[in-house]
Amino acid sequence: MALSINVRATLLSVILLTVMLGLWEALNQPPEASGELSEYELLMGGAESEARVPPPSQVISHAINELSDPFYDAGPNDKGIGIQLAYSLYRVMAGYLSAALIAIPLGFVIGMSPMFYKALNPYIQVLRPISPLAWMPLALFIIKDSEKSAVFVIFICSIWPMLINTAFGVANVRNDWIRVAQTHELGSLRTAFQVILPAAAPTILTGMRISIGIAWLVIVAAEMLVGGTGIGYYVWNEWNNLDLNSVIFSILMIGVVGMMLDVALGAVARLVQYEE
Repeated sequence: MALSINVRATLLSVILLTVMLGLWEALNQPPEASGELSEYELLMGGAESEARVPPPSQVISHAINELSDPFYDAGPNDKGIGIQLAYSLYRVMAGYLSAALIAIPLGFVIGMSPMFYKALNPYIQVLRPISPLAWMPLALFIIKDSEKSAVFVIFICSIWPMLINTAFGVANVRNDWIRVAQTHELGSLRTAFQVILPAAAPTILTGMRISIGIAWLVIVAAEMLVGGTGIGYYVWNEWNNLDLNSVIFSILMIGVVGMMLDVALGAVARLVQYEE
């Protein structure tokens, strides 16, 4: 019996992962020492003076050690990966949810009113392309708090996909459905919640899904700038300590958490999908 496409895709993924890890391991082995290692060579981790990317075996060993106690706290500059991720997730969710509270209602208004769309569209088109990190110096000057400034940067990068997708989804609800609501003499508020919101929900969730991905990208860069705590600071601090095992491990953790956030919102989006 032919294998299903899911099984074949899983097998292909495992094969690709095995090949990539094998090549990575083979290409990053230190040369064998011809004699006793000097103190410098021991510090560099091998007989060759050139620094090398650690092989996956070392990274996996380091990951197991880190994940065995992810919430340890040994001081301001030595916290476990779990604590660092928790700080980053808190900042992301604070800025993201604040953006949602503004973007979704405002997107409804823009989508339902051509006048508001024409009035606000020039401002949206000017502000939307600005890099979120460009706001950081101004935020630090005005807010005078690195934690709140990082949250503001997440807010400003999250608001645009949600705003635009909400407005698009609301504006493109089928007129037939709205006319049916009018025929049943539903008020504006009931029409918005019982007809327009369910119809626009898949598009709104798509905007929210895009926003969470952007927010998770930006928080890493923001924390590298402001320092203190968070996964971005962790990456930068470990780079300054020349600990490439920790740098690679933290990069992988950023990817895993980002995937989990996307999967969670993707599951919510599937719940509100409908067939016409």
